[in-house]
Amino acid sequence: MDRPDIPLNALRVFEVAVRQGSFTRAAVELRVTQAAVSHQIARLEDLLGTALLLRTPGGLVPTDEGRMLFPVLEQGFDAMARALDRIAGRHHIEVLKVGVVTTFALGWLMPRLPAFTRAHPRIDLRISTNNNRVEILREGLDLAIRFGSGLWTGIAAEPLVEAPLAPLCAPGLAARLKSPADLARAPLLRSYRSDEWPRWFAAAGHPCPPLTGPVFDSSIALADLAAEGAGVALLPVPMFARQIAAGTLVQPFAVELPAGRYYLTYPADRALTPEMTCFAAWLKAEALNGE
Repeated sequence: MDRPDIPLNALRVFEVAVRQGSFTRAAVELRVTQAAVSHQIARLEDLLGTALLLRTPGGLVPTDEGRMLFPVLEQGFDAMARALDRIAGRHHIEVLKVGVVTTFALGWLMPRLPAFTRAHPRIDLRISTNNNRVEILREGLDLAIRFGSGLWTGIAAEPLVEAPLAPLCAPGLAARLKSPADLARAPLLRSYRSDEWPRWFAAAGHPCPPLTGPVFDSSIALADLAAEGAGVALLPVPMFARQIAAGTLVQPFAVELPAGRYYLTYPADRALTPEMTCFAAWLKAEALNGE
């Protein structure tokens, strides 16, 4: 096959620019100036005769041609990096970068990771946490575990763990809750998803009392407040199984609200590496055993 006479450096700059989402961040990663990044992109577009990137208020957006080119380059550069690591005598250590929503990381994944590390010592797993807002390409991740419906544009999503919501609180407060109606006299801790308490009360067959007080964007913060006796939090029960087992949190009512699932996600056009496939298989086996 004829190989196009395109400078490798320009292709590398394009791949980094797409991942980082801006010329400025690409320049930082490549340790060059922003002008140098812009020049390489312009040169590549001129050689190919088409635009590859569009500047928008939200950052760089690949054109159709850019979206077609990026995954090919990403996989190629990753393959070259692995080969060079092996030649350099790094004992086949493969880095796998995974973004994980914090609640899942602390409540489910981290207690299980030592077993994965023992079973796969040649995979250097690097976890970064987030609040369920993640850009896999821009953040340079291989995979991401996120919560939701599983429907994200351009994203493949493999289901892992269901996360129904139920009221959780400290044991002392739980002892005073005999029926869902008693929750009207308890402080109800709220998340930024304002429909959760009304939906839970509807499932329990009781009207939802007026909701007041501060709003939190972290289930971890809500769980900590609930354990301290500050109120009742509506939380994904499987993510707080350890606290329930330890007795620091109590589920006073059996009614649970289906709210979504945690998914392993990656760009739909990305070919999985052996390390990504290995981690995905392990995650799904752990999720199956845990259910």
